[in-house]
Amino acid sequence: MGMLEGRKGIIFGVANEKSIAWAIARAWHEQGAELAFTYAGETLEKRVRPLAESLGAKWILPCDITRDEQIDSVFETVGKAFGGLDLLLHSIAFANREDLKGEYLTTSREGFRLALDVSAYSLVALTRRAAPLMEGRPASILTMSYLGAERVIPRYNVMGVAKAALEASVKYLAADLGPKGIRVNAVSAGPIRTLAASGISGFMDMLHHVETTAPLKRNTSLEDVAKTAVYLASDLSSGVTGEVVYVDSGYHIMGM
Repeated sequence: MGMLEGRKGIIFGVANEKSIAWAIARAWHEQGAELAFTYAGETLEKRVRPLAESLGAKWILPCDITRDEQIDSVFETVGKAFGGLDLLLHSIAFANREDLKGEYLTTSREGFRLALDVSAYSLVALTRRAAPLMEGRPASILTMSYLGAERVIPRYNVMGVAKAALEASVKYLAADLGPKGIRVNAVSAGPIRTLAASGISGFMDMLHHVETTAPLKRNTSLEDVAKTAVYLASDLSSGVTGEVVYVDSGYHIMGM
């Protein structure tokens, strides 16, 4: 029997078979969780649907996380289908490509609003709808962050600020929901070759730097992150909430 046997979860953020969200979804499924999936738009549906169906998912739902009515519809459907919810994965981030170039100083007002809305506020919006379905269950909410939330990473710019807001939100949400037994945590993963990473200029240089600098002398794998996500979703981490867990081969501890 898997560590997540009988638990019900919903996945936000699968982009393709190489995305972190997909690696976590597979790991949760292998440990016994039944999952629902969401997608944003027809292009992503073509990628997400066959992946979700390969895990036997019965609920594959459209959701633009900037539209409250779509979020409401997703949780109404999942709540009725599952009769409650144990797991939620938030693996969503976005910033305009032009705001990831040059200096942070040049970030536009609209670019700042968009990055914070999609990358940080969306966790609040999803958690607010999930919480009533999670009360009285061994519930766990997980989001994805990055070291750029607390250190300056060249060309990460407004996304770093959005991730800082995301990590602060994890702490405040953990405090709000702790009395209800709902845990909220983040994984701060090292750089991994994903669709989202392709938008960061100089990403290959980042991979090389981490590989040569991190204590483990290697980059982070999707499997590394997925195994930590199983831990944070399971009873093994029953006393852990409000944490940012680093899965980056130890890179974040290094100075020079």
